[in-house]
Amino acid sequence: MNPRQLKTFLAVIRHENLTRAAAEVNLAQSSLSDQIQALEEELGVELLFRSRQGVAPTPAGAALKAYAEEILALNDEAKAAVRVAAGRAETSIALGTLETIATERLAPWLSLFRRQNPGLALKLKIGGSGELRAQLQHGSIDVAFTFDRGQQDQRFATRHISSEPLVLIADRNSQLSSFDSLAALSTARFVATEAGCVYRHLFDTAFTEAGMTPPPIATEADSIATIIRLVASGAGYGLVPRLAIGLSPARSDIVELSWPGKPPAASLVMTWRRRRIQPPALALLLQSASEELSPVRPADARLRHAG
Repeated sequence: MNPRQLKTFLAVIRHENLTRAAAEVNLAQSSLSDQIQALEEELGVELLFRSRQGVAPTPAGAALKAYAEEILALNDEAKAAVRVAAGRAETSIALGTLETIATERLAPWLSLFRRQNPGLALKLKIGGSGELRAQLQHGSIDVAFTFDRGQQDQRFATRHISSEPLVLIADRNSQLSSFDSLAALSTARFVATEAGCVYRHLFDTAFTEAGMTPPPIATEADSIATIIRLVASGAGYGLVPRLAIGLSPARSDIVELSWPGKPPAASLVMTWRRRRIQPPALALLLQSASEELSPVRPADARLRHAG
């Protein structure tokens, strides 16, 4: 098995289609098929099911997938360690995050970090939480900033940044100014993202942690910004991170309502792949994020730190 074969194999797994996988790895489809066939012959097993519906891993292929990801990650790590030892470390960092976090939390910090480290190039990629995790796995981003879903994976390190409050919002003309219980709230019409999204997870968790079944969703939307606009237009209520409504164009058209009981919150975390030798540029960024993105401390504490 060589890295190129494994990259090709993983591309096929991701796309479930030979043509799209060939385009990703810049190969003719015949060359891609040759690589997969050579890998299957070396291992003595069939790795992929091929059908009119597409391509899917066999049980043997599913077993190889996790090892292929680890082998390629270790391969990249070894190259990075050699460059560091030779004094030729990478001078660019790729970050991935949700759009809301990028706009409201990361933009000011990244501007500061860039001024403090003019020799480092930054790449910022926006995506969903599942997409970002996949990008971490195959190395297209170095670190991801997302809301924590409680998933455990020994391949990655996670550091808590801050606790971001969630707020209940309604359109300004709503007849109800507050709810006296979660039971009353569970009968209201809500706008939320689709199942599987981290924001939907936060919505469901807010109710389940209070021992309540999450209310049915009247309207599903693909982003927090869209949810806020829909709420402002009267489509229903929303439960969103407060940081998302700070500069929203619909800010004047919505109101925050009191949440019955303990207000829910989301844990903002950064996640990166564990390495034997951390690239200096990434270590610098992680340290800066820990210091600059943490909740604001009292003024005297900042002064003592600066002193």
